[in-house]
Amino acid sequence: MTKKLNVLFASAEVAPFAKTGGLGDVAGALPASLLSNFSDQLDIRIIMPFHAAVKNRNPQRRKIGDFSFNANERQIDCNLFVAESDGVPVYLLDSQDINHDSPIYHGDWLLDGQKYATFSLALLEAVRYLDWRLDILHANDWHTALSVYALKTMYKDDPIFAGVKTILSIHNLPYNGWGSQDAMAALGYKASSDADLPDWAKYTPLPMGISTADKTITVSPGYAREILTPEYGCGMEGYLRKHSDRVMGILNGIDESAWDPAEDESISRNFSALELDKRIQNKLDLQTALDFEVGEDIPLLVIVTRITEQKGIPAILEALPQLIDEKWQFILLGSGDQQLEDWVRELTNQYSDRMAGFIKYDDVIARVLYASGDIFLMPSLYEPCGLSQMFAMRYGNIPVATATGGLADSIVGYSDAPQSATGFLYKQKNTEGLVDALKIALRVYKDKEQWRLMQLNAMNTDFSWTTSAGKYLDVYHSLTDFKDVSNEF
Repeated sequence: MTKKLNVLFASAEVAPFAKTGGLGDVAGALPASLLSNFSDQLDIRIIMPFHAAVKNRNPQRRKIGDFSFNANERQIDCNLFVAESDGVPVYLLDSQDINHDSPIYHGDWLLDGQKYATFSLALLEAVRYLDWRLDILHANDWHTALSVYALKTMYKDDPIFAGVKTILSIHNLPYNGWGSQDAMAALGYKASSDADLPDWAKYTPLPMGISTADKTITVSPGYAREILTPEYGCGMEGYLRKHSDRVMGILNGIDESAWDPAEDESISRNFSALELDKRIQNKLDLQTALDFEVGEDIPLLVIVTRITEQKGIPAILEALPQLIDEKWQFILLGSGDQQLEDWVRELTNQYSDRMAGFIKYDDVIARVLYASGDIFLMPSLYEPCGLSQMFAMRYGNIPVATATGGLADSIVGYSDAPQSATGFLYKQKNTEGLVDALKIALRVYKDKEQWRLMQLNAMNTDFSWTTSAGKYLDVYHSLTDFKDVSNEF
C-alpha cells in the first residue's frame, strides 16, 4: 500500500471561515477537492490564522492545546484549535501577534508584517506540536511565503522537518509583502543569500519564499508565462526566467455545486443548459426591479468586481458613454478606490434609466447579476486567474475580457473559433480596445442562434476543481520519493 502524502496547506484566508477574494475561495476548495478525489493518496490539512473575523463567525471547533516557541529570544505563546470544512481539518492558530483583533489584512504594513511573519514561524511550530510528519508544505502568497523560507533556512537542520518539500502558490505577484522588514527583523529572519535575487528582494517576503520553494505555481499557465516578462514580473522577471524550471501554472477551478444556476436559491428563476429558455426571466425581473425598460432583446452588461484600475474600471466608465447610441443596459457591483467609486456614482446617476451601481459586495446580488446579465465585462489590465469569468460562464453570461493571464486560459475567443467560442477576448488593454470588443459582442448578440451556441459552450465548460486538483497531486508526487503514477491527467 502506497504511503499517504502529508500535506499542510497554509493560507491567510480560507472560505468559508474568512474570505476577501480569490485566495480564500481557492484555499477552501482546492484542499477539499484533493481530499474528496484522492483521499487514498494524501492526508491534507489546512492552517490559517484565527482571525477576529473567524471568531465572530464562531465555527464549531475544538481546542488542541497551547504551545510556545522562541523567536529571536522572544517567547511567542500560541493557541491551536481545529475545525473542519468538507472533511478537511482546518487548524486555527492564535496568538497576540497573529490576531491582535485586527481584520484579515490590517492595511498597516507593520501590523500585517507582524501578523504574517509570526504566523509563518508559528505554523511550523504547530507541526512540531502536532507531532505530524510533514511531507509537503504548500504556502500561498506573501503571507505564508516566509514559512517556506524559514523551513529552508532557520529550520534547515531541524530533524523534524528533514526532507519536507515546499510549494509556493502565487495568486498575485505585485503583493510581495514589502514593508514587513521591521517585523521580520524583530523575529530573527535574515536576508536571503541568493545572489540571483535583486537586492530589494533579498529581504522581501514573497521573493524570499520564491527563492527557496521547490516549486512555484501560479494560478494559471498564462500568468506563469507573463511573470517572466518585464510587464508582469514586478522586478522579479530576471530571477524567474533564470529559474523557470521551478515555475509553472495550474488554472484554478470553481466549486460547481456552489455555483449552479439549476439550484441557486438567490436567483428568481432556476435554469440549466438543458432549460436555457428559463434564464431570461431573471433579466426581466431585474429590469423591472431597477425600473429599467423591460425587454428580452435589450443586452444587459454586468460586472462584479473590485473597483480598481487593475480591473479596468476606467476603461468601462470611458467606453460606455461612447456607445450610448446603442441599445444596452449596465449594472456594476463592487467597491474599492474612492475616486473610481465616485465616478461610477456620477455615471450611473446620469444614466439612471439604463445604468445602476451597487457600491458594495453582496453575494446575493452577485449571483443575480451572473444569472441575469448577457455580457460580463472583465477588462483587467492583468488577471492571474480570475474566477468571475468562470462564474459568469457557468450561468450563461458571456464574458468580454482582455486576453491576459487566466482569462485567456479559460475563455475561447469568438474571433478565433466562433463555433466553440465562450466569450470575446481582446488584446488592446485600453478604452479603445474595450469599445471595439463590445461593438462585436453587441453585434453577435443580435444573432440569437450564435449567442445561444456560445451560452451552451460556456455553461458546458468544465471548471470543476477535479482536473486542477489532479495536476496539483502530480506536482506533489513529483517532489517526493514515493510517487504514485496511476493518476494521469
